[in-house]
Amino acid sequence: MLRYLRYLILLVLGLCLLTVALANRAPVVVKALPDDVAAVAGLSWQIEIPLFLAILGGVAVGLLIGFVWEWIREHRHRAEASTQSAEARRLQRELAAMRDAKGVVQDDVLAILDRKAG
Repeated sequence: MLRYLRYLILLVLGLCLLTVALANRAPVVVKALPDDVAAVAGLSWQIEIPLFLAILGGVAVGLLIGFVWEWIREHRHRAEASTQSAEARRLQRELAAMRDAKGVVQDDVLAILDRKAG
């Protein structure tokens, strides 16, 4: 049921984007620099594209910048999770070695108490 709801939402979103694209087909000139700055710098890069491409391209670039920003921001959390995962694996190996040393599988608490008593 949720899959069909997702498809319905995507269909409605696609139709909205198609409607916006068809309504904004007029060509616009996209310039890298304002005319005065371009004249001073000697660079006058410009391109003529349909307005809907400029709108949707701006949205796509904004989303991309947001995703990259969030990925960089979460680096600290990923590094901490990796460290904790490595520590958990090390402790599991140590526990397995303790069990193998006794030759008998026993309760973890009893194994720790036996190790302290011995």
